[in-house]
Amino acid sequence: MIRTSLAASALFLGLAQAQAAPVDATASYVLTLGGINVAMMHIDLDDDGSSYTLGVKANVAGLGAVVASGTANVTAKGRSSGSTLRSESFALETRASGQTFTVDVGFAGQNVSSFKVDPPVSDYDRVPIERGHLTGVADFVSSFVLKGNALDKNLCDRRMRVFTGVERFNLDMGFVSDDNATSPRTGYQGPVVLCSIEYEPISGHYQNNEITNYLADESRILIWYMPLGDSGYFIPYRVLLGTSMGDLSMVLTKAEF
Repeated sequence: MIRTSLAASALFLGLAQAQAAPVDATASYVLTLGGINVAMMHIDLDDDGSSYTLGVKANVAGLGAVVASGTANVTAKGRSSGSTLRSESFALETRASGQTFTVDVGFAGQNVSSFKVDPPVSDYDRVPIERGHLTGVADFVSSFVLKGNALDKNLCDRRMRVFTGVERFNLDMGFVSDDNATSPRTGYQGPVVLCSIEYEPISGHYQNNEITNYLADESRILIWYMPLGDSGYFIPYRVLLGTSMGDLSMVLTKAEF
């Protein structure tokens, strides 16, 4: 379930025009499942005009037998001088129920150059990861931070080719509508763009996994993007992921840039 929370989280940060001005921004989010708070998340984005670092820290409060309490820390680095973020490294560490799980992935020219998972994931019933699946991909976090010229429907016109270190999947985005964030209880009020996302598993997932099959066949995934000032970056204001246990929602509570 931590994986699901991170995946939803993951539905939050990615693409479009080069920018040279330095960026130092932070954003905080609350995650709820069925209306109950299950996690808090903090994101730190630093960009010196040619390279970027993304840091993500999450504290999962737990929800009985549904979500285990724990922590997750992610660091992603790469090049930012082009029209998209180009991953160079991705590191994930989760701690829950007294166990630690780590992932380290290296990239070179949008291709995976190395990856290590500890402890190793069982290969039983998993769709094999082929070498061809590891080309033209980005990491789990950088894929969702958008760069662009304007807050418009073009932000939603993209396919994210993601490798998490364990699973390879595509996320096809599509424009839904222009919208406005108005709630004073959130960290932003102003125009947003609503995008839909279709999840396509490629490899690394378990063939009979309920979460994977639900995301691919039944779930609705929506993401509202907001501008990060005039930095040329756009980040999620809200993410909504339908699950069999209720809606998993992530909403911005604070942003500084």
